[in-house]
Amino acid sequence: QVQLVESGGGLVQPGGSLRLSCAASGTIVSIYTMGWYRQGPGRQRLLVASIDADGNINYADSVLGRFTISRDNAKHTVNLQMNSLKPEDTAVYYCNADARAIASRRKDYWGQGTQVTVSS
Repeated sequence: QVQLVESGGGLVQPGGSLRLSCAASGTIVSIYTMGWYRQGPGRQRLLVASIDADGNINYADSVLGRFTISRDNAKHTVNLQMNSLKPEDTAVYYCNADARAIASRRKDYWGQGTQVTVSS
């Protein structure tokens, strides 16, 4: 199986920055796409940004120009640099990996989530 552990959430003022990190571990065969999703109170979990193994990146329109996703394939890590944060960015952020583990089919794995709160 694949385990995802996130870090880096917290409280920040509007206009501030945070960096989220996620490390994958376990009996990994391949990790295809890694990404970040977020879920605000009473809302759906939505894609924030994703990056595939070739470095192709996809951002939600709401974060374009403010957030930057990066990935280290050798270390099985993905990061999300969040700048110019707004109150509407407040949510629980989840790391996601489309991956295959030994003796398992390819599937989605999720981290436990990390809270990001943007407030003055």
